[in-house]
Amino acid sequence: MKSLRTPDERFADLAGYAFAPNYVEIDDQDGGTLRVHYLDEGPADGPVVLAMHGEPSWSYLYRKIIPLLTGAGMRVIAPDLVGFGKSDKPSEKSDYTYARHVAWMQEAIIDHLDLQNATFFGQDWGGLVGLRLVAANPDRFASVVIGNTGLPTGESAPSDAFMAWQKFSQESPVFPIGQILQGATNSELTEGEVAAYDAPFPDETFKEGARIFPSLVPTSTDDPAAPDNLAAWEVLKQWEKPFICCFSDDDPVTTGGDKPFRKLVPGAQGQRHTTVTNAHHFFQEDGAPQIAQILIDAVSGG
Repeated sequence: MKSLRTPDERFADLAGYAFAPNYVEIDDQDGGTLRVHYLDEGPADGPVVLAMHGEPSWSYLYRKIIPLLTGAGMRVIAPDLVGFGKSDKPSEKSDYTYARHVAWMQEAIIDHLDLQNATFFGQDWGGLVGLRLVAANPDRFASVVIGNTGLPTGESAPSDAFMAWQKFSQESPVFPIGQILQGATNSELTEGEVAAYDAPFPDETFKEGARIFPSLVPTSTDDPAAPDNLAAWEVLKQWEKPFICCFSDDDPVTTGGDKPFRKLVPGAQGQRHTTVTNAHHFFQEDGAPQIAQILIDAVSGG
């Protein structure tokens, strides 16, 4: 597997992102290694929040939330998925599979950091990958908070908005990451913030992981990831620890995606599920204080 590494100078002086980098080398399953980047902020002995980003963002998405959580005494782990942010980027679309993304995060984050008693928070593909990690490691997690995400098994038809996004990701000659983030955010990003979302991708050759992600979402029961997601659902159907949904009110892709979780996960019963208001798909940009408070309450049991 050949991989690309974004030069460090691309990440110099990013607006609002003055966090120290952390790296771990993992097996790339072809005999080599991949370098995975993650943030590890806040007190080492604080309650852990694992915050996972989705497509096509990176840990920069959490820059507004992290200080609010660390200020409340929490330790925040925010990895960059392989192919994104400061993590290495395999250069072929075929290098990326749903199963590999789960395995990469299992080794780089769950095993490497030996996470215990953690609260998981995932949005977009952060949820698709992270919920699989929760299901594979239920004893390591004390609670789950999700928003604008899902765990698809291919049994339900995807939305028209998602199918349009999938088509664009495969057919557009240019994949403008920063503009994509701005288009799915109600807040007006600054020029520097748009540039920060573009920073991991010096040119189109770095974007194979970003481009293929929409095609890895199971949209039929024949999808290779469908059986593993079905198995994860069986674990979640027995999950009795707190499970909280906080979907936004203005996301055409995931609207209604909270309903299966609220219906089928025992730990979702009786929870204070919340709608994040005036927020689009990347609601970490639009509703950071509200999301942070939901996480603080989840950790404290409030």
